[in-house]
Amino acid sequence: MAFVVKAPLSSYATRREHDNLLNPSADLKVGNSVSTRFSHRVPNKRNSLVAMSSTPAQSLELAHVPKQQLNIPIMVNGCTGKMGRAVLEAAMAAGLNPVPVALGGPEDSGKILDFGGKQIEVDGSSDREAALSSVFKDYPNLIVVDYTVPGAVNDNAALYSKVGVPFVMGTTGGDRELLYKTVADSKVYAVISPQMGKQVVAFLAAMEIMSEQFPGAFSGYDMQVMESHQAGKLDISGTAKAVISCFEKLGASFDPEQVQQIRDPRVQVEMVGVPEEYLSGHAFHMYNLTSPDGTVTFEFQHNVCGRSIYAEGTVDAILFLAKKISTNADKRIYDMIDVLREGNMR
Repeated sequence: MAFVVKAPLSSYATRREHDNLLNPSADLKVGNSVSTRFSHRVPNKRNSLVAMSSTPAQSLELAHVPKQQLNIPIMVNGCTGKMGRAVLEAAMAAGLNPVPVALGGPEDSGKILDFGGKQIEVDGSSDREAALSSVFKDYPNLIVVDYTVPGAVNDNAALYSKVGVPFVMGTTGGDRELLYKTVADSKVYAVISPQMGKQVVAFLAAMEIMSEQFPGAFSGYDMQVMESHQAGKLDISGTAKAVISCFEKLGASFDPEQVQQIRDPRVQVEMVGVPEEYLSGHAFHMYNLTSPDGTVTFEFQHNVCGRSIYAEGTVDAILFLAKKISTNADKRIYDMIDVLREGNMR
């Protein structure tokens, strides 16, 4: 991931131009992409834009033989999905040991998936507790990884907590307050984070620090938010929600219901600038803040293509959690900022 400082917005850019950046459909008939519109603007010292972008340098290959088998058994629930598959590939490349069973929905029950010669059967039976308990008995050091669907977050967390198996929750959505309460009451070890990309988490941490140390710095500023993800992502990005919360602490005015979710592939390519090969897996976010008189604008942008950044971060979360369990740490619930602070990432 690289930080890129782009040319600031021009002093004569109108408020309508700013609005159009956050409403790509408004300019769709013109055929200009967001990046094209930026390129026609003249720098102005009072405005700034900071962007982060990430594209995988290479795809993960299961043919790679890890240097060391870490002997940490993992169960990846949601492994029939693209994110679950990416995590399994990254985990196996890192030397982790996927167990031959994963929980799934009734529609996937009985499916056998092959990952580099490692076969995993999906158990979609109604008695999920018995299935998970059986695997946990066979693999007492098991760590579950959850990349299912938002609607299953709370039920899955309740299941893991009841059985007593540690887990990494990468699925967004659900009732987050209930999620934390369920885990806290059970005293099970868990890493819970709506964002597993380490570099993006570092950006979020910086935002948190800024909001705590400079509350009200953006008082009176109006904010607009655009986020573009693959069409299959149903909920508003958890990362966007976290960034919005920070800006609200900084004094910016925003209604979370006004987040512009871009899911139309044509708009994503022509207006947002998403490469076609990453339409099925990307995360482009833009946050626009404008002063009350419209003379000052700040824009923050982070773009991610593919899923490798999240898969690698998830592997780091697994290794982190395994260490906390082995040392019988007092704290039980962690997030990716805790993983970053540990400083032992690969």
